[in-house]
Amino acid sequence: MEEEEARCFLGRFVDDFPAALEEGSPLPVSPLSRKVSLQELPGESLDLGLRLLASRGAAAGLSALLCQAALSQLLQSDLSPFHCPQEAEADQEEEEQVILLESVEVQRLFLNKLIDVASTWYQNFPKLPPSSSRFLRCSVHAIKNTRRKMEDKHLALAEFNQLFGIQDGVERAYYAVFDGHGGVDAATYTATHLHVALSKQETLQSDTATAFKSAFKQTDDMFRGKARRERLRSGTTGVVVLIQGQELTVAWLGDSQAILVRKGQTVSLMDPHKPDREDEKQRIEDLGGCITFMGCWRVNGTYAVSRAIGDFDQKPYVSGDADCSVTQLFGDEDYILLACDGFFDAVKPSEVPHLVLDALQQPVDPEGGGDAQLEQSEHDVGLRVAQQLVGHAKAAGSSDNITVILVFLRPPEQLLAQDSTTGTAQATSGAAPQQ
Repeated sequence: MEEEEARCFLGRFVDDFPAALEEGSPLPVSPLSRKVSLQELPGESLDLGLRLLASRGAAAGLSALLCQAALSQLLQSDLSPFHCPQEAEADQEEEEQVILLESVEVQRLFLNKLIDVASTWYQNFPKLPPSSSRFLRCSVHAIKNTRRKMEDKHLALAEFNQLFGIQDGVERAYYAVFDGHGGVDAATYTATHLHVALSKQETLQSDTATAFKSAFKQTDDMFRGKARRERLRSGTTGVVVLIQGQELTVAWLGDSQAILVRKGQTVSLMDPHKPDREDEKQRIEDLGGCITFMGCWRVNGTYAVSRAIGDFDQKPYVSGDADCSVTQLFGDEDYILLACDGFFDAVKPSEVPHLVLDALQQPVDPEGGGDAQLEQSEHDVGLRVAQQLVGHAKAAGSSDNITVILVFLRPPEQLLAQDSTTGTAQATSGAAPQQ
């Protein structure tokens, strides 16, 4: 069935793009940047390709494989014709100037590689690596709420291995929520590049925590270059989960959070970074900074977060060093929830199991609406869970941007069956430990 669906999509895609995009023609999807460094090219190209394929209804696994193949071809190409004149960046403070590429032109080449790969596969469908059967259900919802702008970004990537051509026999899935402040640039940048940096870490399989810390630092360093070139001042907190085999790794900066629910009870995975957390306060003061209360606790009277990507005017007080925790999975876990502080400022972790169970018991609206997503049938029992969690946080008083990702580690039908037959989840949810 998967191969038949893939062939049908490829046929439609080839009909839409029967030939390469002509020089000077508009792109079917807009690049994130006007200029892109060689280091940024993989992340921006993958983002562009995935957005294009998703807009045309491609299955996520096929999209990842197509983009990986096209990117591989792009990186083997001569990119010198797309170099920006060096003198245009002569005011850079870096000791070594960064080579920048004209984004529209180089992404046209990438999209033409993608079109060519799709055409080749349509004519002679290849034997593709199997898609992951484990990570099927992910409910996502995000709202601007009463804020003027939406500065959250999120990414749900069950096809981590396919996107990066990893074939080591270990299943991986990646989920992330980034909560931007002072603009959306830092959040967008981190959502585009952190998973790419992580995929390149040599310690990814042997020491995932070290791999995450290196990936966060590399992303922060990369964004520093872009922020200098384009005079950007934003920052972002973030929480990221990588499920690798039977191991769950959480990495975070700032006050976005992830919790695990096992048998209806919350399991603490992390302690969010807040300026008034005693060790964070001590770290900042040891550096010569201070924590002051101005409506909330702030670093040096400015940012209300103590760790973030970006915020370079307050480094190192606002640290770019991520923390990590590793948890073994035993098969009795229910789900993982990731959310920004717009959710957790209004909802206690101990409330989550009851809220999720209540949402699962609600009838599904077949008309849909909103941006809740689940990689299953639109009538799946878990479809509206994230949407209802977001709605609860808003009703509880949150005025901030709110993003929730719920990753089911067991089918939601099993959670409902467990509650109806034993009452376990309902009975224990109220007693779950608060982080």
